[in-house]
Amino acid sequence: MSSPAGTDAAAEVRSGSRRARILRNYRFPLFILTGVVIGAIIGLTFGERATVIKPFGTLFINMMFTLVVPLVFFSISSAVAGMSSAKRLGSILGGMLGVFAVTGIIASIVMITALWITKATEGVQVEMTQPKDVEEVGSIGDQLVQTFVVDDFSKILSAEHMLALIVFAVIVGIATSSIGEKGKPFAAFLESGSEVFLRFTSIIMYYAPIGLGAYFAALIGELGAQLVGDYVRAFLVYYPVAIIYFVVAFTLYAFLAGGRRGVTKFWSNIIEPTAISLGTSSSVAAIPANLRAGERIGVPRDIRETIIPIGATIHMEGSSLSAILKIAFLFAVFQRDFFTPGNILIGIAVALLAGMVMAGIPSGGFIGELMIITLYGFPAAALPIIQIIGTVIDPPATTVNAVGDQASSMMVARILDGKRWMKKPEPPHDAESVEVDLDSPPLTRSENS
Repeated sequence: MSSPAGTDAAAEVRSGSRRARILRNYRFPLFILTGVVIGAIIGLTFGERATVIKPFGTLFINMMFTLVVPLVFFSISSAVAGMSSAKRLGSILGGMLGVFAVTGIIASIVMITALWITKATEGVQVEMTQPKDVEEVGSIGDQLVQTFVVDDFSKILSAEHMLALIVFAVIVGIATSSIGEKGKPFAAFLESGSEVFLRFTSIIMYYAPIGLGAYFAALIGELGAQLVGDYVRAFLVYYPVAIIYFVVAFTLYAFLAGGRRGVTKFWSNIIEPTAISLGTSSSVAAIPANLRAGERIGVPRDIRETIIPIGATIHMEGSSLSAILKIAFLFAVFQRDFFTPGNILIGIAVALLAGMVMAGIPSGGFIGELMIITLYGFPAAALPIIQIIGTVIDPPATTVNAVGDQASSMMVARILDGKRWMKKPEPPHDAESVEVDLDSPPLTRSENS
């Protein structure tokens, strides 16, 4: 038998190991927050004299704007080109997209309602430069056409035409996949390009603590301490809303999918994906655990192995919650009214769109943040503001994202296989099934860089 002293020592070692894992998983967000805090202290201490280090922040922002176009193109086109075919794939994808859209809209409405009730963005008064030389807009039809396509290839290579770039990348992926063997070399090129630019992002992000710290020092030096209080107000809204959504919405979705048994199965198997996504701030890191949980719940193999990996890229309920918060916050910063029917509808659409290009790596919501400021026409100075919000709310947002994929797979199973889907035997995994190799990279990568 082990002695009490030995037991206590072992427990202390395990506790120390857990603390080390937590620090390791969160070290990069902590570095960023440390840089921001130091920058805030510098800005408060030196005032406008702190603007002398602003070029170090501008350097970071310009590098990221340069990166966004190739990163989005290679990530999306390689994901589409790499999709496997299966007999039920069309039905699964159709049901998946419908569920993803509905749940994303619900999440957006929940955050809009919370902001409207709490008035969290009221009273934000930050004097910042408005975009200059705003062009006259044409008819609604012209705006829609210009949103989805451009009239020259060179215009695709611009963050100002992000949606057109996404449409172009999707079609490139479909064309590559549709020509079979002849398209495999190009598919390998797209995959390689995606890996290269994801690594490129990681390299640049090493500079983020310095870049964001310098920019924030200049921002605080110019604007004063009022911005800090406004950030706190935004954070105090997100965390309670995310927790309530996590408990209430996912319980409802599990009930709609499988009744009381669905709720019991869901909550008794979702702890592991929850812990991994919360501890790593990565939906992709939670994919293996999510797939195992789906198997234990009884989600058919072809459904779970299609929806969960793809959902790590294009299904972001937590990111929809945060996108609405960021949009409303920027509207307040630039003294514009977000709570109008038109702006709310556009905000929901932007939240869904931003969620579609999130990267499933820690802090990968950067791409969505770029989309928010480019689609709304905010100046580049808006980027550090919402990046700081995104960094702090990243862990709960990622958890909602990852767990939402499991709830969605259950609802798709209910739609395709009827109310008795949990009682059906597991179908054989033949050549017509959608295969996911857990030892290889997932079909899609994505979320909060």
